[in-house]
Amino acid sequence: MKKVSIVTVNFNQAAVTMDLLRSIAQTNTYPDLEVIVVDNGSKHNPGLEIAAEYPDVKFIATGANLGFAGGNNVGIKAATGDYYFLVNNDTEFIPGLVQKLVDTLDEHPEVGAVSPRIHYFDDQTLIQYVNFTQMNYYTCANSSPGQFQRNGDDYNTVVGPVGYAHGAAMMVKREATDKVGLMYENYFLYYEEMDWAERIKRAGYQIWMRGDALIYHKESVSVGRNSWLKEYFMNRNRILFIRRNAPALKALFFYFYYMLLVVPRNIINYIRSGNANFTGYLLKAIWWNVTNKTDSTDLGITLSK
Repeated sequence: MKKVSIVTVNFNQAAVTMDLLRSIAQTNTYPDLEVIVVDNGSKHNPGLEIAAEYPDVKFIATGANLGFAGGNNVGIKAATGDYYFLVNNDTEFIPGLVQKLVDTLDEHPEVGAVSPRIHYFDDQTLIQYVNFTQMNYYTCANSSPGQFQRNGDDYNTVVGPVGYAHGAAMMVKREATDKVGLMYENYFLYYEEMDWAERIKRAGYQIWMRGDALIYHKESVSVGRNSWLKEYFMNRNRILFIRRNAPALKALFFYFYYMLLVVPRNIINYIRSGNANFTGYLLKAIWWNVTNKTDSTDLGITLSK
């Protein structure tokens, strides 16, 4: 039996993380499991609270905000499992989730990572994820077929390849991680799991989704649905992803497409939505890519703003 290490990252959301731990305790029957909570420098350290209610949980305080990739990497380094189940702290488990994902990785040596079907927590019949298509390198855009559909019964029997796993819930083989390394931490937020998936696929593995495994996701609890932080990293990392993964000619096409179409459209949308100040962060995102190498650790902004 393979050991599973559940890794989640907390940042100023102790109550949300406790809800996740409660859902794991109440639903999981998989026998060989460890749970690791990485705290990314929260103002209130939830370590004592977690230890009091869940003494078997391994708690790691980083003392700083390392971002999604950095926090998860800390957890992976501390994990002893054969499979790493990376889950957002704003997810909640249902029975059978872990076992079904383990079965997929056990039975299919060609699979390096698998995600469950994901539904929105606030509207639990509404699908968030059953598939990501392959990235179009000309536009750095892909689609999520099935998102916002109801119930998802049509996907209960779907088990097979997808373009990308979903960063909110993905189980990854240790052997795949050993081959490709950890997530690149300078993404900080967004695109890091897609970049990781690209490297896993280049190492010869497939990425799958299992439709009869389900998890609920509250989405964007830490960052917020509409924030300058999200706008900055979504734009910065979209460019960075292309720089790291796209062939030269496709990357060149993307740069023209982005500057001539995406940037003007985004600025217009910012003004229309009353967020004209986001324009500055868009320009900072572009400038970071002009002035930094792809492995630069400089985030380009002050997070405490």
